[in-house]
Amino acid sequence: MRQSLDPTLYDSSLIDALIDARANFGDKEILEDQDRNPLTYTGLIRAAFVLGRKIAAMTEKGERVAILLPSSMGTVVTFFALHAHGRVPVMLNFTAGETNVKAAIKASGVRKVLTAKRFVEQATLDNLIAAIETVADVVWLDDVRKTIGLKDKLYGLSAGLAPKRFAVKTNPDDPGVILFTSGSFGTPKGVVLSQKNLIANSRQVDAHIGLDKDWVLFNPLPTFHCFGLTAGAILPLLQGLKSFQYPSPLHAKQITDLLPQVKATLLFATDTFLNQYARVAEPGDFATVKFAVGGAEKLKDETRALFESKFGNVELLEGYGASEAAPVVAVNQPGNNHPGTVGQILPGLEYKLEPVEGVDAGGRLFLKGPNIMSGYVTNGDPLRWEPVEDGWLDTGDIVDVDAEGYVTIKGRAKRFAKIGGEMVSLTAVEGIAGAVWPDNRHAVVAVPDTRKGEKLILITDRHDAEPAILSAWARANGAPELVVPKKIMKVDEIPVLGTGKTDYVSLQKMAEAA
Repeated sequence: MRQSLDPTLYDSSLIDALIDARANFGDKEILEDQDRNPLTYTGLIRAAFVLGRKIAAMTEKGERVAILLPSSMGTVVTFFALHAHGRVPVMLNFTAGETNVKAAIKASGVRKVLTAKRFVEQATLDNLIAAIETVADVVWLDDVRKTIGLKDKLYGLSAGLAPKRFAVKTNPDDPGVILFTSGSFGTPKGVVLSQKNLIANSRQVDAHIGLDKDWVLFNPLPTFHCFGLTAGAILPLLQGLKSFQYPSPLHAKQITDLLPQVKATLLFATDTFLNQYARVAEPGDFATVKFAVGGAEKLKDETRALFESKFGNVELLEGYGASEAAPVVAVNQPGNNHPGTVGQILPGLEYKLEPVEGVDAGGRLFLKGPNIMSGYVTNGDPLRWEPVEDGWLDTGDIVDVDAEGYVTIKGRAKRFAKIGGEMVSLTAVEGIAGAVWPDNRHAVVAVPDTRKGEKLILITDRHDAEPAILSAWARANGAPELVVPKKIMKVDEIPVLGTGKTDYVSLQKMAEAA
């Protein structure tokens, strides 16, 4: 029996939910970044209303306005600035390349893109900005802030005192954000998440985990990715946890140095980044961290072993999500952690498994609940979206659920190959390579084969990798010879997306070209 969630907990607009959080948790310090000038709830609300009024003067109510910024206090302020005045944020992935960014702008009907000169200079995005300027107006927030005068500050003071009187009224079912899937298996899709979706997912995680309001959450994940936006930025604000926003998950040494300085308790990241942090960190760097939550990709045994050997105080909790689910679907709980699974499905979510040919245990996962998206942006009309049929989201993931409700991910439907009539999980084959060479990164793709339908190719950064070694491991561990890749491609580095996920699109092209 799935635990229910009280609908009144998410029957609100996002700006009202932020204002209510101040009333519930007091005017505490709630947000900080590299500049080390933390904001209280009131400081955040005032800043959002002041900036929001400036942006409102150049846009229309309900207009979709893009944000091209890294994780920072400024991004969070800008996000809520748009909501305070009834605009819809569109989060742009600045690592996706000019073609995908321009396509996202057109697909979502964006006319203005908000960004900052310091960020563009540091990230060397001049070419991207030039490309964006061919399809939308670029608004420099640095210049906007210079125009804030006395009247604006007085407006901010008034809005800070009685924000619900100043907020533009919107409905819980109105769009809360449009963001684009990572595109690891094809062209990114525009996902419309309602304000209710985002609030509900925050409430679901809190009900499932039991978040301590004294925890400090460290978020190095990009807010153009749903995990970084909802779990890393919105969740702590709405549930009373202070968060520290860091602009790039790639800065392993800087991040591990910062963790004890900001007294981080909770860290969100992907396996790729957690592994890097564990390798460069000194034992004391994780002294204050109680939990690290890994999502977006499988948490590998090697990463767990690294943490256990260096930071015995840190519990690694694996979770699972999808952009279309705002994004958290399931996660392990502190003190109730089942490694190898992604935990139990969150309160308020219904699920069903549809049989998949060749898969004996489990099936294709469908989800229904308050955090399931409004729909995908349509190509023909940016202001409309394709709703989820009957409210049931097809995740495209093959999972198994045990008697206690713990979910094991077997792979993407697209990440299965049919070899000689047998269904083979490419994720499981990657697990074999990881067991043989745990210190390296591996990816497996399938290409057409005239004899057996498809064949497996292992792409690895292990330069002495040979199929015979994999075959020996398979025989010793009872794995069928069918799952052993006969061809291995060796590369200097496995390509990853800005979110830390493996870039299977590039790898597939690489394998097909070879």
